[in-house]
Amino acid sequence: MPDLSWRRAAAVTLKDAEHVRADPAPLIVLTLMPLLIMGFLSSAFEADLTERYGAAPGGIAVTGAEQAVPGIAAMFCFFLVSYVGQTIFREHGWRTWNRLRASPLRAAELIGGRVTSTLLLALTQQTVLFAVGGALFGLHVRGSVAALAVVAVALAASMVCFGFALIAFCRSMMQLNALAYLTGLLFAGCGGGIVPYATLPLWAQALGKVTPTYWAMRGFNEAVLGGAGVDGVLLPVAVLLGLAAVFALAAWCVFRPEQVKVPWS
Repeated sequence: MPDLSWRRAAAVTLKDAEHVRADPAPLIVLTLMPLLIMGFLSSAFEADLTERYGAAPGGIAVTGAEQAVPGIAAMFCFFLVSYVGQTIFREHGWRTWNRLRASPLRAAELIGGRVTSTLLLALTQQTVLFAVGGALFGLHVRGSVAALAVVAVALAASMVCFGFALIAFCRSMMQLNALAYLTGLLFAGCGGGIVPYATLPLWAQALGKVTPTYWAMRGFNEAVLGGAGVDGVLLPVAVLLGLAAVFALAAWCVFRPEQVKVPWS
């Protein structure tokens, strides 16, 4: 049984944090861009949501942010995949991957540290988008904020595992970028992240039910519009964690430490 060290895994997480601090521009863009999109879309959803859900208890009106904020936050969570891919591909570009493999750092510690840093990054993005987007566009959560947080954690976990599955599959950063943005848009479009799920054509609704975004939006809607507590979002959370397990298994089966990754071409 290999002697695993949480300290070595934590060192990988801290090193990733240093890289984010040294070049925060991509992460800032992936946070500011969704806020801008929320501003454009919130008013477009106001009439539809008011008709279907009405005012909240106490007479608080629906603003459209109830769809725009969680929907765009869920979509951009998966756009983080390409950003996360840099944590692996840059090691190959810097020719340090083989050095890491030859060091006392074990594969499980390296991946564990990277998973932790990625999960923290996704949760930070989700927190900022819900807090700032909610404050700017009048998001009112009818249910439990804890339920909202549990769904966000499960969504982040599914994104992290999906991201590492894509990283394991792709040989170049260009391949990863293309697949990350394609799947991110597909998940958001069919899962109800861009427009309400009920307004989608039947073929998109059928496809959407196998996407993480659908289950994340189902959980978010239960908390934001349905007034649910943590017990009311257990099914979406369980499905998201199940999808995360499937993605993790796929990554485990496909990933080969000796495979050469091409940073850009």
